[in-house]
Amino acid sequence: MASGYLGYSLVFWFYPFIWLAVLSFTDWKFIGTPSFNGVKNIIAVMQNPLFWTSIFNVFKFLLYYLPIVFISSLLFAFGLRKIKYGKAFVALSFLLANVSSGVAYSIVFSKLFSETGPVNHFLMTWFGINVPWFTHPDVAMLSIALIVTWKFVGYYGLIFYSGLITIPKDIYDAAELDRTSGAGKIWHITLPLMNAQIVMVLVLAITVAFSIFTEPYLITGGGPLESTTTPMVVMYEAAFRQMQPSWAATMSIIVALFSFSLIWVVRRCLEKKIEIV
Repeated sequence: MASGYLGYSLVFWFYPFIWLAVLSFTDWKFIGTPSFNGVKNIIAVMQNPLFWTSIFNVFKFLLYYLPIVFISSLLFAFGLRKIKYGKAFVALSFLLANVSSGVAYSIVFSKLFSETGPVNHFLMTWFGINVPWFTHPDVAMLSIALIVTWKFVGYYGLIFYSGLITIPKDIYDAAELDRTSGAGKIWHITLPLMNAQIVMVLVLAITVAFSIFTEPYLITGGGPLESTTTPMVVMYEAAFRQMQPSWAATMSIIVALFSFSLIWVVRRCLEKKIEIV
């Protein structure tokens, strides 16, 4: 058992990590032997304005994504707790989005939210407005965030639900005796006692933000005006369009450092040890 796990780790973790580090300090074109070039790849990446634009886009995506997916998932968890019958069916229905093909739903949403799609047709008919969901730089990333929220709201909601059902009812009963308002119960009881689940969802959301690729690549192609270009799109273009896999490897390490640093800050600031006694 131990030898099998060690072999798995060597093949799928250790070897790719070493190869990634080697590529970062060499020049390689998919064929031949990598040639050492020092820190030229790092310099090239640092001087690439598109790469830094993609990093900025990640933080812009998080600005939209975190509050939308957090509130939506929390509402889903509260709603799921209120359901008496068919709870498993509802949960699985929402989880279908999480296991759906990224290519398939990206095509579907690109049609739904197109300039002449059913969503804009409805908005024009009832409200007289036409939203440039994927064609305006200020709206395109918000649209991507809404699509990714649709995918993960059920998954994150179940994480929140697992925290909700562990909170003893006695605590809410005591709050009732103190005449605590509904909002006060959520702010002073529910959210603090769900600290572990909240931190977990934030960590997962940050990981998603730095690894998002399918939606912006298939729906907007990174546009308009590079407003939805993400690090994964830039790495793909560098590796397979510009034939610079060494640049892509270097970018991936830098992106991983950004992601790790942000997760570390979030955990450092928000993570608490909560004990229910």
